[in-house]
Amino acid sequence: MLKEFRDFIARGNVIDLAVGVIIGAAFGKIVTTLVEGVLMPPLGLVLGRVDFSSLFYALDSTKGVPVSLADAKTKGIPVIAYGQLLNDIIGFLIVALAVFVLVKQVNRIKSSLDKTKATEAPSTKECAFCASTISIKARRCPQCTSQL
Repeated sequence: MLKEFRDFIARGNVIDLAVGVIIGAAFGKIVTTLVEGVLMPPLGLVLGRVDFSSLFYALDSTKGVPVSLADAKTKGIPVIAYGQLLNDIIGFLIVALAVFVLVKQVNRIKSSLDKTKATEAPSTKECAFCASTISIKARRCPQCTSQL
């Protein structure tokens, strides 16, 4: 069982997946910083000095109306934190755009490689008599000795 597990881990796809997850986690942190620290502050300033991460709607006002999201959390007031949702949606859109561009470039590279392979002249052909694969330059089949 240990040998099977080692063989499974050593396969290329599992290692590629692990590298992708690690890079994805690091990229997620970069996107979070980009959204919360770079994109949202100027957007909030343009929209009247609004800090999107602190936007919320209080569901219960019996314990008082909270001044901030932190105040609502300390008082235990249930809130809908839609500002954080906006930040997360923008972060998701950035990641989705990056993945889309990456996949599009990989597909472009693959299609150019496929075109290169398709334009290469074939080096073998099939014998009409015995269906074996032979060189394109052959005049006689080495398997059945038929004239080609």
